[in-house]
Amino acid sequence: VVMGIPYDKTSTYKSGSKFGPSAIREASLNIETYSLRTNIDVEDLKIYDAGDLNVVDNVEETLERIKLSVEDVVNYGKIPILIGGEHTLTYAAVRAMGSNVGLISFDAHADLRNEYMGLRVSHATFMRRVAEHIGPKRILEVGVRALCKEEFQYVKETGIAMITTQRLRELGPEKAAELIRPRTRESERTYITIDIDVLDPAFAPAVGSPEGDGICPNMLITILNSICDERTAGIDLVEVAPHYDTGATSAQAARILFEALCSIQNSKER
Repeated sequence: VVMGIPYDKTSTYKSGSKFGPSAIREASLNIETYSLRTNIDVEDLKIYDAGDLNVVDNVEETLERIKLSVEDVVNYGKIPILIGGEHTLTYAAVRAMGSNVGLISFDAHADLRNEYMGLRVSHATFMRRVAEHIGPKRILEVGVRALCKEEFQYVKETGIAMITTQRLRELGPEKAAELIRPRTRESERTYITIDIDVLDPAFAPAVGSPEGDGICPNMLITILNSICDERTAGIDLVEVAPHYDTGATSAQAARILFEALCSIQNSKER
């Protein structure tokens, strides 16, 4: 079940990710649907688009609406696919998953500040709140290349697992996937969040907080093909701010989601 979350109230650099859901949907209608990696056509999948969530300025109220909506999807035995919007939405989605869920995050940023610009819940702090909710040992951050001293210290103190961009390059996509895959077995279910800025701006320039020295789409999709399976509880893709390019970032986002969904289906058919 696909849900758009057109919300970017706490964005602090380049706003506009509230337009991400519509841009990604438009791109998804204009790229080919067959996955050569899995030999599955997205058009053959059972996908329902529930449209966009009605959001409000207040971040706590919007997060509560996201949580309730995701709970409804999960209670019907379906997999929620959230399209952002800013990354704060992940906090609400994880809270909706109940107990014993693990989180794998693909993101250039750690997002582990305790507070940012006077807010304890924002796109820069949500992962700290997630760690407090499910425990730091159930989090794996992949592709990180930007964090502050406070976040670095928190990682050292709590033992949050992190695979940096540099380490991903050293490993290569296949070995990186082998390293990440066991984490999907440590909890009953795995929630996967993808901040499009994990990609280098050369591939995805239209993002809320661009960071150079990122990974390529092949690296990301190859890893997702390996870890998205029947244990995947939900997926979100966030921080596409489409007004900052001519559509390349939205097209990347649509392809990434296509491949992730086909990988889930492929695991069920094996």
